[in-house]
Amino acid sequence: DDKIAKRICMELMFLDAEDPGAKIMLFINSPGGTVTAGLAIYDTMQAISSPVHTICFGKASSMAALILSAGEPGHRIALPNSRAMVHQPSL
Repeated sequence: DDKIAKRICMELMFLDAEDPGAKIMLFINSPGGTVTAGLAIYDTMQAISSPVHTICFGKASSMAALILSAGEPGHRIALPNSRAMVHQPSL
């Protein structure tokens, strides 16, 4: 939801300001959420200088899967029993 997304964005910006360039670990276990909330997190991840390592445990569905895939290249991890789901686009 928007309140949680706002908090995540603020936390990402705070961690980046505290130690620019230090890796940030983002653990994901989510059924997804609204597009606007997810894109706010995505945009924040792209805007900060610190690399964001994404780790899925449990599930990452919908927008959560997009955020998982937006992690630092080479540092996007899904644990062995986790699941990621992306919707099939409608035509």
